[in-house]
Amino acid sequence: MSISTEKAVVARLSHSGKKFEILVDPYKALEVKKGKEVPIEDLVVIEEVFEDSAKGKRVSDEDLQEVFGTENFNEIAYKIIKKGEVHLTTEQRRKMKEDKMNKIASIISRRAIDPQRKTPHPPQRILNAMEEAKININELESAESQVEGIVQALKPIIPISMEMVMVSVKIPANYAGKAYGKIKDFGEIKKEEWKNDGSWVGVIEIPAGVQGDFYNLLNKMTKGEVETKINE
Repeated sequence: MSISTEKAVVARLSHSGKKFEILVDPYKALEVKKGKEVPIEDLVVIEEVFEDSAKGKRVSDEDLQEVFGTENFNEIAYKIIKKGEVHLTTEQRRKMKEDKMNKIASIISRRAIDPQRKTPHPPQRILNAMEEAKININELESAESQVEGIVQALKPIIPISMEMVMVSVKIPANYAGKAYGKIKDFGEIKKEEWKNDGSWVGVIEIPAGVQGDFYNLLNKMTKGEVETKINE
């Protein structure tokens, strides 16, 4: 992947009174900071370490050796990103925040319900309520880690609850193997048993808001032969 200079940002590490800068893809660099492995060719614009990237002033090999103990660009680049700062533009932060808001709204829509009507809230209703509640999204944190706090902040705006339901499921032998993997994607299996005839029975805990999707998938995969029951 080639990264354009226009879309690149500076990753900077200051050490021993010196600055070490590289030009990186902002999104890939943030993935690296979160511990993901990203190939160097997808990460940097140019394999050079600068003292001042705006002026094109490169760092000397002696300074690299002194601070990093190596002149290997790959090792140095990852250290700069992991230990330094990635300087995002205002537009990049705005776009990342918008994407994170949409992801959070989607998660909440799938997991939460209106406790009065026992139905999910559409994502747009969640987004509108987030705006009304003046929710501050952290674009650098995962959507998952922000969901619970945001749901609490939305309660004065809309009736909302992150309820869970326990569903008993029985799948005929013809479909059990294929359907089993999909079931695990919806929640936590609390009990399960493979019967002698090859059928599968179990109890799974799922967010109340995904019940419709859960039943639709099972019916589709078993041609309507699945048996389900909500455990009170």
